[in-house]
Amino acid sequence: MKTRVVILAGGEGSRLGVLTVKRSKPSMPFAGKYRIIDFALSNCVNSGLFDVMLMTQYRPHSLQEHIGAGHPWDLDRSFTGGVQFYQPYKARYEADWYRGTADAVQQNFAFLKNTNPDNALILSGDHIYQMNYDPMITFHNDHQADLTVATLRVPEEETSRFGILETNDDYRVSQFVEKPSEPIGTLASMGIYVFKMSALDYYLREDSKRKDSGHDFGKDIIPRMLKDGQRVFAYPYNGYWMDVGTLDSYWLAHMDLLKHPPALNLADRSWIIHTRSEERPPVLIQAGATVKDSLITDGAIISPGAKVERSVISPGVYIGPNAVVRESIIFTDSYVEAGARVERAIIDKRVTIGHNCRIGEIDPEAEGLGITTVGKSAQIPNGVKVGRGAVIGPDVTADLFVRKVVGKGKTLER
Repeated sequence: MKTRVVILAGGEGSRLGVLTVKRSKPSMPFAGKYRIIDFALSNCVNSGLFDVMLMTQYRPHSLQEHIGAGHPWDLDRSFTGGVQFYQPYKARYEADWYRGTADAVQQNFAFLKNTNPDNALILSGDHIYQMNYDPMITFHNDHQADLTVATLRVPEEETSRFGILETNDDYRVSQFVEKPSEPIGTLASMGIYVFKMSALDYYLREDSKRKDSGHDFGKDIIPRMLKDGQRVFAYPYNGYWMDVGTLDSYWLAHMDLLKHPPALNLADRSWIIHTRSEERPPVLIQAGATVKDSLITDGAIISPGAKVERSVISPGVYIGPNAVVRESIIFTDSYVEAGARVERAIIDKRVTIGHNCRIGEIDPEAEGLGITTVGKSAQIPNGVKVGRGAVIGPDVTADLFVRKVVGKGKTLER
């Protein structure tokens, strides 16, 4: 049976703050050399699925430039399969910005069905995980399901962030509540769906007519299918999975990579995460520098006396003499000058952190993670202190630092 893949990659990612001002969430860098979208794309091709529709909306340019024709994922196919981009468009009849996940698929349904697939595998483009979709599709077909939802167990205190399911003994779903205020269980939807095409067609058309609908799979489509008695099943998944839609979860996912052993094994040669990356020289770690429990990417320079601990250093990053970087993520081509200290911070691309600056702070006694963020191309002059949880916006220039301190939780923007 034929399956066509739909990846929803239009997310604005507003909860990631300054990091998504100039890019969509799926195009966010991850683990130094990757983008978040690489995980969904790589899972598809590693599962033998090469017919992929990518639906974009918010700031799609960096995503399109990264994926291009799909060559790194073997998706540059001219006639059958490959990757195609679909964005909102104006048509003779009603069409506009996507109003929800279901509406995004509905607006492009004519393109989805034109190769006559039996099933549609619908994915989010902003999750970090390694999953073979083939057993899930087989499970779906064997159970003659109208819809199969990938699920995993989550802590009870986190259930309000997810769609929560109840099932009977044969995995058939009996109840589904989107982001419940009170826990009804701990079995959560991963936002990965296999639909029988006939069921998807019917429920998308019905949903598009409803004025009271949010046009969302979790809020509207799944509850309506259950109400109508359709065959909805839960597929159990036991591997690593993280929705990196917040600063805390994005930072935590990186720290998971630095554990012994890592929660997600990027070195697994049987399940390669493919990406597009430019050629850079080898990493240079100079005499007297120390690096502990960190990922260091091509083109990075770690100067004499510098210390890098539990951090992810992206391509072309420069860490100056005697600088200290702890529990931080530093994006491509940023500079941390001599004597600077960066702790529990996320630093975007092409940022300059001046000599002897103090960016962020690790405070075990304080509530929350307190992650400090610095937007793309910001310039922080020598000697500035940026407090725990503070935000420096994109393109902030040195002359805007009228004081040498940006206090805890404060924001400085252009």
